[in-house]
Amino acid sequence: MDIHFIRPPLYPKQFDAIYEPKRYSLIEASTKSGKTSGCIAWLAEQAYRGQPGWNYWWVAPVTEQARIAFDRMARALGQDSCKAFMSPFRIALPHGPVIWFRSGDKPDSLYGEDVYAAVIDEASRLKEGAWHAVRSTLTATRGPIRIIGNVKGRRNWFFQLARRAEQGDPDMGYHRMVAHDAVEAGVLAEAEIEDARRIYPEHVFRELYLAEPSDTGGNPFGAEAIRKCTVPELYQGVPEVYGIDLAKSVDWTVCIGMTREGYVCRFERWQHIPWEDTVNRILQVIERTPALIDSTGVGDPIVEMLQRRTGGYPGADGNQVEGYQFSERSKQQLMEGLALAIQSNAITFPVGPITLELEQFEYQMRGAEGRFTGIRYSAPNGFHDDCVMALGLAELHRNRTKRMVIPPGLVASIQAQSRYRRGY
Repeated sequence: MDIHFIRPPLYPKQFDAIYEPKRYSLIEASTKSGKTSGCIAWLAEQAYRGQPGWNYWWVAPVTEQARIAFDRMARALGQDSCKAFMSPFRIALPHGPVIWFRSGDKPDSLYGEDVYAAVIDEASRLKEGAWHAVRSTLTATRGPIRIIGNVKGRRNWFFQLARRAEQGDPDMGYHRMVAHDAVEAGVLAEAEIEDARRIYPEHVFRELYLAEPSDTGGNPFGAEAIRKCTVPELYQGVPEVYGIDLAKSVDWTVCIGMTREGYVCRFERWQHIPWEDTVNRILQVIERTPALIDSTGVGDPIVEMLQRRTGGYPGADGNQVEGYQFSERSKQQLMEGLALAIQSNAITFPVGPITLELEQFEYQMRGAEGRFTGIRYSAPNGFHDDCVMALGLAELHRNRTKRMVIPPGLVASIQAQSRYRRGY
């Protein structure tokens, strides 16, 4: 059977997102950009390839939204190609597979079935428990899934999972379709987009039509401020300082070099290597440039080892390499300094891992018995903050060194000692 008769014409970005070869495809898309119609075709094609008794799911936040997809698929397939049932909403294909249209409002009702392919619609509005349930139904079948939705803030599972896919998870594809893509493909009219821009508040327009999350207040830097400091690529310059966050296994060791003017001009990160190799690699990266390094816990002996292997350099403690102990208070001070630099557009950084972590980063007010006791800064569970910490250390060290006046003769003397101690 030719199953492509149900597939509408798809523009390139739409096709690449929906027919992503990876098992998971996470699609952040503007309203009316074609994500729903494309996924209706994709799920129907999956079901036509299925066998008698196999189940396929379309899951939306509530029954009314699931019915929209049910009606559209039933019309697209036609009465000659399927049987549509209203209670519960399902489409039975002639050779036996069944496509079900489910509500995620009660996640516990979704467990137990074996599903061979699924679409989660309006994912940013779906309960996280429903996502967990749907994922469990795909376990035995290893079925593929398409997770689609408009962007709706940052504090939802869909936004966080999309960031994981965007960072390169091997099983996940990430795609973004915005209104301008649909305009270019002839799906939407430019005048309609401009009318929406005129009517909606800026943050609402950006979410609905540009797939950009609004700042929910949990991010200490501000989405718009991060955007203004972001540049396409690393600045081509010579680092004046480095900020380094250390890690060995799960997290990353990150080295960020920054110019005196605040441009990030060097970015290196790695993981899963022994501490001795980390020390050697840091020395190769920083050469004779002053560095401020996380010296918390296991970081303390690493900093001491780096100090022994480098010559002195005029800094706060007389060494090229200085340590920074993280505590709740010192981390708060570091992040507040970084937030000030970003919000005043005093630094720039390239798009990539740094911006992803900055956008995910959040703070929480802490209190006890009704009293405010402090602020906790961290990445969401399952995500990294190594780039944010390294950037904060680089910015702090940049401000320290800007205030230092170093006699030229002292610099030459110290550099000569450094070359002698390091053997060149």
